[in-house]
Amino acid sequence: MELINILVVEDDEAINHLICTTLKKAGYRVDTALDGEEALLKYKEKNYHMILLDLMLPKIDGIEVMRRIRGESIVPIIILSAKDEEIDKILGLRMGADDYMTKPFSTAELLARVDSTIRRSFYFKESNIAKEERITYGDISLDVNNYEARKKGENLALTRKEFEILKLFFKNSNRVFTKQQIFKSVWEEDYMGDENTVMVHIRRLRSKIEENPSNPKIIVTVWGIGYKLGEIKND
Repeated sequence: MELINILVVEDDEAINHLICTTLKKAGYRVDTALDGEEALLKYKEKNYHMILLDLMLPKIDGIEVMRRIRGESIVPIIILSAKDEEIDKILGLRMGADDYMTKPFSTAELLARVDSTIRRSFYFKESNIAKEERITYGDISLDVNNYEARKKGENLALTRKEFEILKLFFKNSNRVFTKQQIFKSVWEEDYMGDENTVMVHIRRLRSKIEENPSNPKIIVTVWGIGYKLGEIKND
């Protein structure tokens, strides 16, 4: 496997150093940034496989940094924040984060989350599903080799989780999925009863692929059960 480049964006120098030391000992290549402006500059200079991003940053805050990155990339982003209120977690996920960790956290948990996300990232790109090359449904196409999604020929800036959710539905066009099944399939973890995580990702995905997100036709709700792919015909 190629060397993994990770950008750690954290303005607390002690925490930044601790995270970097932990990741380097695990074999990752690490760059650091102490504010949002520096983070965006470094992001444009190198191809990163993951970004660990604090929310409360000088110059440009973490949410704005994530918004700009998500406008052009699906690089995995894990939020590191002292904020533990549910609204902050939902906002982070809605803006495009792949995971969210609340400070203080153990270095063991951090490394486990990083390892898990990296494994999923490389598995998705390198496993035999890549042989499918492209899945098309209606006017949306997914290039599973390059993690690209297009609607009517226009690029869709989907996060990794959004892409995997859409791929799950496209590959199982006649199946109804519960929130628990979506979580287990996409996150590859045991469902802990947090329905908001799935709901936030579905809502955000709909805002990008539906003509009218308030009246979805692609990913439709099956009341009392979950979600399924709508009756859309290929041209």
